[in-house]
Amino acid sequence: MDYSIESTPLEKLQCDCLITGVFADKSLSPAAQQLDILTHGLIARLVERGDVTGETGEALLINAVPNSKIERILLAGLGKKEALNGKNYRKTLAAAINSLKKLPIKDVVCALAENPVSGCDLTWKIRQIAEVFGDAAYQFTQLKSDKTLECKVEQTRMLAPEAEFDAAGLGLRQGRAIADAINLTKHMADLPGNVCTPTYLAEQAIAVGKKSAKTTVEILEEEDMEALGMGSFLSVTRGSRQPAKLICLNYQGGEKNAKPVVLVGKGLTFDAGGISLKPGPGMDEMKYDMCGGAAVIGTLQAVAQLELPLNVIGLVPASENLPDGNANKPGDIWTSMSGKTIEILNTDAEGRLI
Repeated sequence: MDYSIESTPLEKLQCDCLITGVFADKSLSPAAQQLDILTHGLIARLVERGDVTGETGEALLINAVPNSKIERILLAGLGKKEALNGKNYRKTLAAAINSLKKLPIKDVVCALAENPVSGCDLTWKIRQIAEVFGDAAYQFTQLKSDKTLECKVEQTRMLAPEAEFDAAGLGLRQGRAIADAINLTKHMADLPGNVCTPTYLAEQAIAVGKKSAKTTVEILEEEDMEALGMGSFLSVTRGSRQPAKLICLNYQGGEKNAKPVVLVGKGLTFDAGGISLKPGPGMDEMKYDMCGGAAVIGTLQAVAQLELPLNVIGLVPASENLPDGNANKPGDIWTSMSGKTIEILNTDAEGRLI
């Protein structure tokens, strides 16, 4: 989805749909007030008739807009003015885009950032539009024969005063980076275990590193971990034919000697439990045991894209936990990198081993 900031007057605006707000006390947002004048009281009549109550998360689509080049208007419920906080604002945004995304609407204009949100500035409000709309547009199609996109929206234009374009632009940049990182994370999570292997996770981390001159990536192979004495981690991967990887991303955006923020994410690309086998029903969902690792990789992408003035390290121990003749057995004892010996009583407790 493409995004932009503009300040086009509503009487000159041309789009497939304009999103504006209505409050629970039946009052209209500034943009809705202008539209009501342009449409000779249409919005006020709908509100008075009870077609829209203004409750948080409500959405009413007006399919024909008289006296305007705006094809449709979506009235989004903002709830009570005094209760319009960050959480309710995001709820309103989600309801708006989810009610539109399956319709034949390509060009959307969002005028919701004009409304006061408790404790939040314009930068934050614009950022949320990009985040929420980007999240709603995500769809996993890579391994599907039908790759038709559910979300038809191709462009979202956000209205903001021209004098505040710098603040709005910053919010858009932040929102794009965060939405892209979230969608990268979700894409890795959606892949099956035969595609998203430890090697695949390592490749994604390397791709993230190539996007930023401030990010370096190091992948420790099993022989590297052997040399370091990482017996605890390596014991988990004994039942797998996929080689384990220790993925290390290092973003240097802060002072050279500043202490880094360190993020660690579990990267079990499939966890069957090992010899202590999990129950069959629902085991397919254990492909999601790498979501912590995917989140770390996605976060490092966002950090680099935003060029944050921080030093951030991301660590992802990636492997599989499967039953095999060479796999961990209950009662086995291994020595960790610290020198501590660990007795394995349940091989499905691999998280504390890696």
